[in-house]
This record gives sequence, C-alpha cells and structure tokens, in this order.
Amino acid sequence: MLIDHHCHIDRPEFAHDRDGVVERAHAAGVGAMINISTRIRRIAEVVEMAEAYPHVFGSVGTHPHNAHEELDITAAEIVRLSKHPKIVAIGEAGLDYFYKHSTPAAQEEGFRNHIQAARETGLPLEIHTRDADADTIAILEDEYAKGAFPAVLHCFTGGRELAMRAVELGLYVSFSGVVSFKKSDALRAIANEVPLDCVLIETDAPFLAPDPFRGKTNEPAYVVHTAKALAASRGIPFDAFAKATTDNFFRLYTKVDRKAVEAAAGQSGA
Repeated sequence: MLIDHHCHIDRPEFAHDRDGVVERAHAAGVGAMINISTRIRRIAEVVEMAEAYPHVFGSVGTHPHNAHEELDITAAEIVRLSKHPKIVAIGEAGLDYFYKHSTPAAQEEGFRNHIQAARETGLPLEIHTRDADADTIAILEDEYAKGAFPAVLHCFTGGRELAMRAVELGLYVSFSGVVSFKKSDALRAIANEVPLDCVLIETDAPFLAPDPFRGKTNEPAYVVHTAKALAASRGIPFDAFAKATTDNFFRLYTKVDRKAVEAAAGQSGA
C-alpha cells in the first residue's frame, strides 16, 4: 500500500472524472489521499471532497501564493477548523519566491501562523517552499526554538542544506514526480541521502506527473511511479520502499486511522 499525502483532487481538472480518479488510485494500491487546502476561505470544498470518499482526507491552510489574502485568519481559527474529523493536516503554507504572488513579509506571517496551529494541534504542517531555502531554514529554526511541531517539506526541490537541516529538526521530506525526471540527478542524490524513515511520497496532482506520464494531468494513482523511481534510485526493493513510506505516513499523520485504511485497501484488492 502507498499513500498520496499531497494532492488537489478538488481542482477543476478532475471535475469530469473525480470518482474515476479515486477508484484508479485505490486500484493502484493507494490506500489514502490527502486533498490539500490552498485557501482557508474555500475549506468547504476540501471538506466536501473528504466527506464524499471514505479514504480521502483534507487539510486546512493558505498557500503562500494566497498569503496576503488571508492574513486576517488567525492561528486560533485554523485550529478550530482542524477539528473536523477528516481534516488531518495543516497547510499548505510556506514561502515561494519563484512567483512572489504574495510579498515575502506576507508569506512569512502566514507561515508562522500555520506553524503555531501545527504546534497547538499536533497535526503535521504541509510546507511549500520554492526558491526560498535560506529563509525557510531561518524560520524553521526560529520556530523550533519556541517548541517542536510536526511537519513535512512537500514536493521537495530545494538544496541539500535545507533537506538535511529539516531532517535534523525532525521534519519529513517528501518527493513528487519531479524525482523521476531524467535530468533530476541532483534531486535524486538528495533523496537518496535523506534517511528512509524520513521520506514521504506524493503526486501534487494535477501537477508534475512522473515519467512516463510527464506533461499529462497527474493523478494520485501515479504516485506508484514516483515510488518505483525512488526505490530504484536507492537500490532497495519496491515493496520495502512502499512499506517504509507508508509507515512514515502513519507515524506523522496520527489522526488517520491506519487499521481502517488498511482494511479498505484490502477490500478494494489493493
């Protein structure tokens, strides 16, 4: 069994075949998916997806692109919204200096608000960081000094220093289909160095489909190809890699009932 801890199946790309997307994921052995929030004011859409499918879960958070739009939403409000039984994570939140749709100051403020919510709830924070390694490290170190919190660097494409520092702080590092691309040798080298008990996998669907689907609409079923690419890169059997990343998921996402997910996966033939 595999887990796709970061996807966006509420997006319009899936509106015509959402049931099929979920069914194909289960058929491929994906036991659970987390549909990630990018705007708290649209959390109802995330909740709707989670309530529609037994093993689709959700998060609550504001993507850094949208940080400036939701700075009035407090950490306390994020905590309140996280109490829904199928909201199992905080975020995604963090820093994105590639597009800069929000100012760095707004992104930092939003990031710290989400860290506070993760610290208070014990739910893992899905961290988005792009072209912002130094500031991400600085904020993580500053916030960890105030008290630990669970988190994962999602869709990791940063440098080695960020990955290793995150591991030292107790974070997980997650890899998407990018790690399967032919020119991703440097990223695979970093992925191979991250301790196996700190590794997660994801699709970030509908974005970043792995080889052999690169350029097409990504979907949770394709996380299998990312897992195969990483297992091959690390030189370990696929089944062992799948078990390790699934164990890591349930260790981090403590609100997800492992026995229920495994039972459903078995019933679906996964």
